[in-house]
Amino acid sequence: MYRVFEALDELVAIVEEARGIPPTRSCVVPRGDVLDLLDDVREAIPGELDDAQDVLDHRDKLIGDARSTAEQTVDHANSEADHTVGSAREDADRILAEAKDKADRMVAEAQAHAEQLVAEATAEAQRRVDDANREYEMLTERARSEADRMIESGKAAHDRSIADGTAEQQRLVSQAEVVQVAHAESARVIDAAHAESDRLRSESDLYVDTKLAEFEELLNSTIRSVGRGRQQLRTGDGVPDYVGSNYGR
Repeated sequence: MYRVFEALDELVAIVEEARGIPPTRSCVVPRGDVLDLLDDVREAIPGELDDAQDVLDHRDKLIGDARSTAEQTVDHANSEADHTVGSAREDADRILAEAKDKADRMVAEAQAHAEQLVAEATAEAQRRVDDANREYEMLTERARSEADRMIESGKAAHDRSIADGTAEQQRLVSQAEVVQVAHAESARVIDAAHAESDRLRSESDLYVDTKLAEFEELLNSTIRSVGRGRQQLRTGDGVPDYVGSNYGR
C-alpha cells in the first residue's frame, strides 16, 4: 500500500510540473513515466481490493438475499407467534371454561349444602318446639292437677274444720259459760281453714308460674339458637351447632 501512495504522489508531481499548452488547461506529460507509475500502482494494489470490489459488485444481490432471508425469518416468526398466541388463547379459554364449571359446581354444592343445613335446622327447631309444647302441656296439666288437688285438700280441711267447729259448738251450746269461747274457737278454726286454703292456692299459683317461667326461658333459648343458626348460614361463618345450643338444655 505504501508503493501505491508513493506512485500516486509521483503522478501528481508529474502533472503539476508538466508544461501547459496555451491557451487550454491541457498539459504535456511523459507517457512512459506515467504508464510505468500506473503499472506500479496496479501491481501494488492488494488482492483484498479486488475481493472488496467483487463484494461491492455483488452488493445488491447480497442485500436482496439478506432482505429475502430476513423477510422469511420475520414471516416464520410471525407464523410461530400467531400459532403460539392461538394456542395460548385456546388454553386460556379452556382453563377459563374449566374454572367456571368448577366454580358453578362448587356454588351448586354449597347451595345444596346450605339448603340441607337450613332444612335440618328447621326440622330440629320444629322438633324442639314440638317437644317444648308437649312439655308445656304436661307441666300445665301437672300444675293444674296439683292445684286442683291442693284446692280439694284445702276444701276438705276447711270442711273438716267447719264440721269440727260445728260439732264443738253444738256440744258447748248448753254450757252458757263457754258459749263465747266456742264461738271464738269456731271462728279461729274457720279463719285458719281459710288461711290454709289461701296458702295452698298461693303455693299452687307460684308452682304454676315457676313452671311457666321455665318453659318461657326454654322457648327463648330455642328462638335465639335458631336465630344464630340463620345468621351463620347467611354469613357463611361455619356450620351452626344446634346440638350444643341453649335450647338443648
